[in-house]
Amino acid sequence: MIYVAFLNGYMPPGGDGLTPRLAESVPSQLEHLPVNFDLSAYYSPERGQYNATLILAHLLRHLPEANAKIVGLTNVDLFIPVLTFVFGQAQLNGPGAVVSTYRLRNEYYGLPSSPALLYDRTVKEIVHELGHTLGLVHCRDFSCVMHASTYVEEVDLKEARFCSDCSAELSG
Repeated sequence: MIYVAFLNGYMPPGGDGLTPRLAESVPSQLEHLPVNFDLSAYYSPERGQYNATLILAHLLRHLPEANAKIVGLTNVDLFIPVLTFVFGQAQLNGPGAVVSTYRLRNEYYGLPSSPALLYDRTVKEIVHELGHTLGLVHCRDFSCVMHASTYVEEVDLKEARFCSDCSAELSG
């Protein structure tokens, strides 16, 4: 079971259809889970961002059952100490991940809003981070959802599915 946790009531455009869309790529049952906790404790005033590692650690306390996985979705700007920002973070072969739509929005880059593009990017980043929780590392295939994305343009280039090699590893 994978729980998709909408943190503090945040729901991106098309969020109500997110679970069925994710189910097309992720080999597991998915369920929505509302999770509320104060993110301000994880805010870094020096960076003007939220610490993804600490948010993820707190999110894991809301995991409803052993052997399940949880991915939290938020709209705050995330970082990890060694990177300027992250779209998301996951525990490799672990139970949890967190994804932010903050830098997936066109408006962040001074472009017109595109709810459809934000939805596609959100799906890709959730599937990518869930792939890490399922044991997958970054893939060389530019179209594979497990390809690393440093820039939003790289998110746009990949598909919301695992390549044949990554799929085989999941089936493994």
